[in-house]
Parts: sequence; C-alpha cells; structure tokens
Amino acid sequence: MPTSPYQRVAAEIRRRIAVGDWPPGHQLPSQAALAIDLGVSIAEARRGMAVLRQAGELEGTPRTRLRVAHPPAVRTLLDPDAPWPYAKGDGAIGTCRASSDLADRLDVRRGTLLSWELVECLDPDLRPSHLVTTWWAGARPTSWDRSVAEARLHQLTAHEAERLGLAAGLYAWCIMRTRLRPDGTPAEVADLVLPADRWRVRLA
Repeated sequence: MPTSPYQRVAAEIRRRIAVGDWPPGHQLPSQAALAIDLGVSIAEARRGMAVLRQAGELEGTPRTRLRVAHPPAVRTLLDPDAPWPYAKGDGAIGTCRASSDLADRLDVRRGTLLSWELVECLDPDLRPSHLVTTWWAGARPTSWDRSVAEARLHQLTAHEAERLGLAAGLYAWCIMRTRLRPDGTPAEVADLVLPADRWRVRLA
C-alpha cells in the first residue's frame, strides 16, 4: 500500500484513470487544486504527478497542465528517408559550428558553419510523434543519390522531452540518417528522435 503522500497522490490518479473518471486526454487539475483535493502539500502533489509523467502515464510540458496519456500507438519505422505523411508542428532553423561528431558525419572540418532545421512531426490526432533535426554545409541539397541510416538507443534531453510532451530521460530511438551524393559524399545528415514506447525500428 502507498505510504508516503506523493505515492498516495500517484495511486489516486491511477485509480481515477482506471475507473474511467479521468479518460485519456483528460486534463488534470492544477497542482494546487489536486493538493487540496487529496489533503497533501503542493510539493507532494507535484512529485506524485511527476512520477506518473516519468512513467508515461501523464503527458504534457512543465508549463502546461498535464493530461492523461493516450495508450501509445506503436508503429514501425522501415524507411527513415520516407516523407512524413501527416502534419508538422512548430519547427526551428538556425546555424551552428560543426562539432567533431557533425564534422565527421558531414566530412567537413570541425568548426565549419552549418545550417540546421528542427521539424516536429505530428500524428494524425496532432500529438507529437517524433523530431527530425537536419544539418548541412553550404546550400541545402535538393537531391541526393541514396541514404543510409543506423539506429541507437537514446535518452531524451530536456529540450527534446519538452517538444514531445514527455519526461526527460525516457528512452527513445535515435536514427542517424545520411543522405549521399552520387560520388558517395554526404549531402546532409539528420537525427530522427522517436519515443521508444511508440516506435519500433526495422532498418534494411
């Protein structure tokens, strides 16, 4: 049985979800309202909610009210170079200097000026699906000969987690994609970050 206040908070939220009082997508009360309702401090309410957010049972960013998470729709990524068929959310663009890793991947000198673009890919219900960050040197390529990719496990950074409405530290797939020119040199590289509870990866 839960003994500490935050464990009681988490257990009560789970109970309300289980009996259908708070269905998927339901917005939870504020931390202050929940604390009053359950007779605990705001800090304990916050901690109990954080436990469930870390477990993926609640979703949302720290600056918004949390919602009951929808059961993840698990899909399989077969082609990291295929166009995303659904909507895209807020993105970002900018420039940076090539780190050692990016320099190796793009076959440029470390410190080379790169352009980058971040794209949020959305599910059909407009919830965040995954993130794609692309880097290139010079003019952005409009064509390439082929692409190659490799997958590795990755823990979400705070920035990635906020974009995806998840908790930092949760596991995700990072697909490192390289688009190649006909001569085999890199045209651009990208990282696709896909939450591991929503995606399976099967690369050829």
